[in-house]
Amino acid sequence: MINEKYKGIFTALLTPFDKRGKINARELERLVKFNTEMGVRGFYVGGSTAEAFLLSKDERKEIMDVVRGAAGESTLIAHIGSLNEGEAVELARHAAELGFDAISSVTPFYYKFTFPEVRGYYERLADSSGLPMLVYYFPAFSGVTMGVKEMSAFLSDKRFLGIKYTSGDFFTLERCKAAFPDKVIYNGFDEMLLSGLSMGADGAIGSTYNFMADKFVKIRKLFLEGKTDEARKIQNEANSIISILCKIGVMQAEKEVLCQLGFDFGACRHPFLPPKDEERELIAKEIIPRLTARP
Repeated sequence: MINEKYKGIFTALLTPFDKRGKINARELERLVKFNTEMGVRGFYVGGSTAEAFLLSKDERKEIMDVVRGAAGESTLIAHIGSLNEGEAVELARHAAELGFDAISSVTPFYYKFTFPEVRGYYERLADSSGLPMLVYYFPAFSGVTMGVKEMSAFLSDKRFLGIKYTSGDFFTLERCKAAFPDKVIYNGFDEMLLSGLSMGADGAIGSTYNFMADKFVKIRKLFLEGKTDEARKIQNEANSIISILCKIGVMQAEKEVLCQLGFDFGACRHPFLPPKDEERELIAKEIIPRLTARP
């Protein structure tokens, strides 16, 4: 039986930077509170949305510290993935010391590791902290593809909580959930939440939740109530916003949305480029009114 604290909507937190390029702890605390008020179950901390691979190890620890202090009873999952396995282990142990609920890591990438190598990486991380391990499966970015057979190697292991499944292959998602109903499967693509839920996902982890988590909380609630048509209307609303973000650059645009909502979030780190003036205007005209017109 899956613990209820692992089900539901989890925000993959963005990282705010101040004018010196340092982590803006005050704004991160505000963001956590904002999302808590929108009804999220918890937070995915230090993931790709947080610009994890553009941060130092100490900065990643700092983010964990800030979120732990602000999150109250929310469920916390720390992304500790790194090609430097020693760094990943240190981050995993830091998460455990802070009382996080689970750890997670993207599949080791770039060097085209074999599956035995990938599996060994995850198993060593799972042993490093004593926390449940969540595999972060994102083949479009990691370049690593796994099928049911490979995922079963993790899902059949009691050290593993489940999978953060960021793929449009919902057949594989469904087959994994059918074979391992007591393991957690999180939908990873925000624009496909309703699809993922219909194929068995227990919840979702997403980046646009930073500023419109309430829409996704409502989608899941309506789905569980059997009100699929109503859920689809809200998914359509969210996807209209996501379509605009994709034209600009998702993470850069998400930060700009938060800035226009009154947060002091700064821009993404280089080599990301900030949105152009016309893109900021597009956000102001097409996205902000849809967010501030909430009932």
